[in-house]
Amino acid sequence: MAGLEEWYYEMPLVTRVYLTASIVTTGSCALELVSPFSLYFNFNLVVFKFQVWRLFTNFFFFGSIGLDFLFHMFFLVRYCRLLEEGSFRGRTADFVAMLLFGGALLCACSPFTDVPPFLGSALAFMMVYVWGRRNEHVRMSFLGLFQFRAPYLPWVLLGFSVMLGNSPSVDLMGIGVGHIYFFLEDVFPHTPAGRGRRVLQTPQA
Repeated sequence: MAGLEEWYYEMPLVTRVYLTASIVTTGSCALELVSPFSLYFNFNLVVFKFQVWRLFTNFFFFGSIGLDFLFHMFFLVRYCRLLEEGSFRGRTADFVAMLLFGGALLCACSPFTDVPPFLGSALAFMMVYVWGRRNEHVRMSFLGLFQFRAPYLPWVLLGFSVMLGNSPSVDLMGIGVGHIYFFLEDVFPHTPAGRGRRVLQTPQA
């Protein structure tokens, strides 16, 4: 138990908060303390009924507690932490801004797609994509079967998910949003049109 507590408090702040919110939200639904119907993203309910909490709560519910939930928590914690302790080290505000940008774009795209109204998996895929593109020389192995470089990780996970019978729409949307963020933050500023300017500059207090 002490080891688990130490592992938990060793996490950087944003990763720890996201993991806690996800476990509490999903656990509350499993115990029927909260209904998932009060959490899912619905454009009409947000805009016309002012249920603005749905803009956030839909990212914290990951379905029934089981192997699929543990799978999502593993990748959420691993790549959220790798980003926060890696390219976003000492830049917590920039990391939060990335998550807000990704969440806003996912919510904006959701009404025009057939994806489920819970977008936490898509946001996790966005983080996996950004980490992979920023660590392009890292070599990885999938279940010990074959090796590949980090930028291919989201596509390997996408293929594995499809093999399990899941729809690729949520994962593809996360990959798409991750690519948009990566382009605006890591590619565009280094082009002649960008001239070194960051499009997604985090506001300074």
